[in-house]
Amino acid sequence: MRAIEILMQEHRNIERVLDAMQTMVDRLERGGEVRPGFFLEAAGFFADYADGVHHHKEEDVLFDSIIAGGMPAEHGPIPVMLLEHEQGRALIRGVRDAARRLEGGDDSARRELVSRARGYIALLRDHIAKEDEVLFPMADEILSVAAQAEVLEGFGRAEREDGPGAVEELLAVAERLVREAV
Repeated sequence: MRAIEILMQEHRNIERVLDAMQTMVDRLERGGEVRPGFFLEAAGFFADYADGVHHHKEEDVLFDSIIAGGMPAEHGPIPVMLLEHEQGRALIRGVRDAARRLEGGDDSARRELVSRARGYIALLRDHIAKEDEVLFPMADEILSVAAQAEVLEGFGRAEREDGPGAVEELLAVAERLVREAV
């Protein structure tokens, strides 16, 4: 499997949880009952999987390789992607904070939770589209066969750093969240 295919599969996993969170945000906004822990678990998934697993591979492996292959580091897609990663981290912290307050009985946190979650969902959907449709095809053009192999090796190292079974545990959390949102 090519490195870009791995990242795109991870995007599909992330999108499934974004869909689940969208369902729960809609429910919450309509005044329905939603377990605040759902949002805490979703925030944990996004922090640990989208950021910790996926963005780690992009930032510490792929981006370095495509910069070495000639893509500029100071302008173009890379700085935009890095900025959006930071924006996502801030939004997910806000989701987590609002969910904790809601869980603690602060009903005023409901509106903030909806706003932060919607902001995160929109940011990530747009971000994923940019990577899938622009950055990843550019990377495929830039990276030689040898560089592709090095990126795959780097992904393997990154996954070993996460520890045995870590990704599988996160995907199990994703499945629970998806089932809960039905």
